[in-house]
Amino acid sequence: MTNLILFDDPTLRTALLPFTFTRPVSEIRIGICTITEKWAMRLKTTPSFLTELYLQIKYPCRTVRDNFFVNGAVCPTNALINGLNGLKPESGLVTPDGLLLAFRTEKPLESFPSAATAGTLDVFAEPLTILRSLPDIFVHNGDQIRADFELLTAGRTSQPITDPYTRCYAPENIFVEEGAVMRAAVLNAENGPIYIGKNALIQEGAVMLGPFALCDNATVNWGGKMRSNTTIGPYCKVGGEVGNSVFLGYSNKGHDGFLGNSIIGEWCNLGANTNNSNLKNDYTNVSLYSYATNQLENTGRLFCGLMMGDYTKVGISTMFNTGTVVGVNVNVFGAGFQPKHIPSFSWGGGAEGFTKYRLEKALQVARETIGRRGLAFDDAEEAILREVHRQTALSPLKGFF
Repeated sequence: MTNLILFDDPTLRTALLPFTFTRPVSEIRIGICTITEKWAMRLKTTPSFLTELYLQIKYPCRTVRDNFFVNGAVCPTNALINGLNGLKPESGLVTPDGLLLAFRTEKPLESFPSAATAGTLDVFAEPLTILRSLPDIFVHNGDQIRADFELLTAGRTSQPITDPYTRCYAPENIFVEEGAVMRAAVLNAENGPIYIGKNALIQEGAVMLGPFALCDNATVNWGGKMRSNTTIGPYCKVGGEVGNSVFLGYSNKGHDGFLGNSIIGEWCNLGANTNNSNLKNDYTNVSLYSYATNQLENTGRLFCGLMMGDYTKVGISTMFNTGTVVGVNVNVFGAGFQPKHIPSFSWGGGAEGFTKYRLEKALQVARETIGRRGLAFDDAEEAILREVHRQTALSPLKGFF
């Protein structure tokens, strides 16, 4: 494969907002790795991205004479890779329902690719994990942990677990990377693998049920209860009870409180005793805000929790209702359940309602948030947030802008 470019399908990108406000679709973490990392490992290459123009300052597109464009919402499989290897120039693959999976071309692109512009197409009918909606991230997370675990650990030997007070069930399904530390914890991998990343820390009294992934340099605080199908992304610090949820990276939920069937972006912080509902009392399907229709849409699922965009901060004892979508760079606080949708760059909550989050103040907090981890909030990050702010100001739902 000459040159791999992961492209954003515009419809799927919209369906995956607010996370795709600040990243290409393939940079979403599902399982242990991001979709980008999955493709990079399997093909032993460094992909580039075809994404929104304002994101290209951070995620550029590199083209050569012969390019393979792959849908960034699609998790790779051996069968799909074999299909890609069989593509001739100006041909592609689609799902049975017409979604463009990939195509090969020697021609320059004038717009985002689609099935109508991809040349000769063959139908690819093998099973695939495709992110078509926000709940798909947590619904398929357990299976992707299993797939990534197999890929990452093949032919390798786990570091030994030397702590005499840590209890492991099905230790053959547990893999520990170099530098990881655990103290008096319980790891139960009977129902799925447990992956512990490099320099990860598991403190006293923590319990983990597989499938579970604790990524590089992440921490489970003492007494933390990590249910199955959960991923704690790199450099996250997490405590309390977490189930069937994904932390993309660099976010904190350091205290007690329940988080279920939820996705938390990067650089977020959930204050002590933050809780969310993930099941309605009447056992009907959860509705979730759609950026495509600007209204609540039926997910068809009984379980669905909190979807939180990057750089959002949450005050202590905040309560989120079943199926809540919070945008990018929001400051949420106040008593009672929060609204089901909180637009980006909002400030407030509860009975007091919301007002606009001043852009310069929001950027200052983002800069200090990243700086606390010893990293730089550079011009590219600032430009992306300024553009998200501009788009939010144009939204008809943001009347106070």
